[in-house]
This record gives sequence, C-alpha cells and structure tokens, in this order.
Amino acid sequence: MAKCPKCKKEVSKPKKTWKMAGRKDKSGKRMELTIGLFECCGKSFRSVLNKRKI
Repeated sequence: MAKCPKCKKEVSKPKKTWKMAGRKDKSGKRMELTIGLFECCGKSFRSVLNKRKI
C-alpha cells in the first residue's frame, strides 16, 4: 500500500515491482529494496514496499 503524493489516497495495487540493492549502512550491510510503481490521479509514482538486509 502506498499513498498518492497528490491526493493522499491509499493505492493498493502496483503496476510493476522490482528489487534493487540500496546503499550500505554504517556497519557495511546493504539493504535490498522492493520498489513498486503506482498510478493515481493520472500520474505515476514510486514507493518502497519492503526493506531487508542482505
């Protein structure tokens, strides 16, 4: 679930999802991010759905 930045409405179903490696934290561990592409109000926006250390 993500909030539309324009109208603040909850959008539940992403059009597309993908995983990517994020930046390292202070201890040197990387984060794996799951990002979703949502559409609302005629515009598309991204939101982080899940974070986990790898």
